Order: sequence, then structure tokens, then C-alpha cells
Amino acid sequence: MSYIGKNIKKIRTAKRLSQAAFADIFDITRGSIGAYEEGRAEPKIDTIIQIANYFGISIDLLLNKELSVNELYSFDILTQKLNKAHEFVSKQEPTYRKGGIGLVKTSHYVEYIVNCTNRDFLSHLPYIELPVNFKGITRAFELNGSEMEYHQNGLHHNDILLCLLWDNSKPTPGNVFVIVHQDGILTKRLQSCNNNTLNFVSDDPNYAPIELTLKDIKELWLVKGVYSTYLNPPKLIDEKVMLLEKRQEELEKRILKFEKKK
Repeated sequence: MSYIGKNIKKIRTAKRLSQAAFADIFDITRGSIGAYEEGRAEPKIDTIIQIANYFGISIDLLLNKELSVNELYSFDILTQKLNKAHEFVSKQEPTYRKGGIGLVKTSHYVEYIVNCTNRDFLSHLPYIELPVNFKGITRAFELNGSEMEYHQNGLHHNDILLCLLWDNSKPTPGNVFVIVHQDGILTKRLQSCNNNTLNFVSDDPNYAPIELTLKDIKELWLVKGVYSTYLNPPKLIDEKVMLLEKRQEELEKRILKFEKKK
């Protein structure tokens, strides 16, 4: 179990909030707060994200460290300073780091969901250098899962996906997208697009398709390329072609040998 329950109680005490008042902020029941604090249950990921975002505390600390009152107080001061800094930065011309693409690792997925519009967070993402020159806002995502792999072909777990932020135009079916929404970061192929509803599928047919509305999507990234250390074996059809070519070559040699004997 994590420290989330103890930290919720600490936050409530520091902020002088009752269980009912705390529950109202995040649209959950008072009984749920009691269950969290007593260690009988843990909040869903979207609730954890809301709590972290609301109080300006990193999800990692919220889950993995029992916070002190002094630490909670220091978070308040830091949040105030960051808010002032963001107000200043928003008045400036946009600045972009040159010479690399920001990388979102699987271990940082939850942090990215919370902070995908936070310039401070984005500026501290690890950067990778690749010989590509996409026009537009770029990002690299480490792929989590094997749903885009089928018969050892396709995109593999831990591949690095090179992406371009999708604009407001209608996305094209058949393309692969990285989808950032409140419940997670997914990589899927767009099957169809109807009004404000997008239907996605995995390349592995054993995974069920999903349907998302545009309002549920925080960011949509078009996959333009992939960096992989996995060498795909020949496809089944390629193996059959190679076998036929080999047999044809052997047959031609036999024919030549037979003609020479005449």
C-alpha cells in the first residue's frame, strides 16, 4: 500500500478541511475519504491526479513518502512562486529548446498527464538527439505495452515513438496516434472518426477497440517514426517467398545440369 491515505489526512489537517469538505472538492463521497485514510482502499488514478494538481504536490511524493506539515507548507510557498513565474513567462514570446526532442518515459506517464501544459515540467523532460526535422511541436514517447505488436511485427514495448502534435483538423483513419487523456497514455491506430468521436484499435486483434470523445483527450500525437532496438524477424509471407526463390534456384541449376549432359 502507498502513503496516499496518510497524506490525504495530513493535507486535510494542514488545510483544516473536514472529510466532507475534502470529498466535495474532488466530487467523491465522505466514506471514500475515510476508507483512504484508514488504508482500506486507495483512490483511482484520476482522483490522485486531481489531488496532486490541486495542492501542487508531485504524484511520486504523494504516493511514496509520508509528508510532514512543514513539507506541505513549503509546497504552498513553491506553488505561489511558480504561479508568479508562469504569469511572467506567459507574457513572453514562446521559447523552444533546440537540438533535441523531449522524451516522455513510461515511468513519467502519470506526471506527464498532470503537467502536459506546464512549461517548467516540459523544459525538464529528458531530450534525445535524432536526425529528424519535423515541422511543428514534437515529442517522443516510450511505448508501454505490446498491443501494437502482432506476430513479432509492429511496434514493441519500450520502442521510442517520434510524434508530431496533431492540429485541430480531422485526424486521418489508419494513422497511429499517442493519446493523452486523464486515465492514461495509449498508443492506438485510428479506425474511424465520426463528428467528435474517435474509434481506435490495436494492431493485435486480441485487444478490444476503444471509443473516445475529443473532449476526453488532452493531447493527440501523430506517430511519424520509431526508434527501436528490436530487429523484426521476416514476416511469414517473406519466409514463403524466400523458400520459393530458393527452390526455383535449385530447379534452374538442375535444368542447366541436365542440358549439359545432352
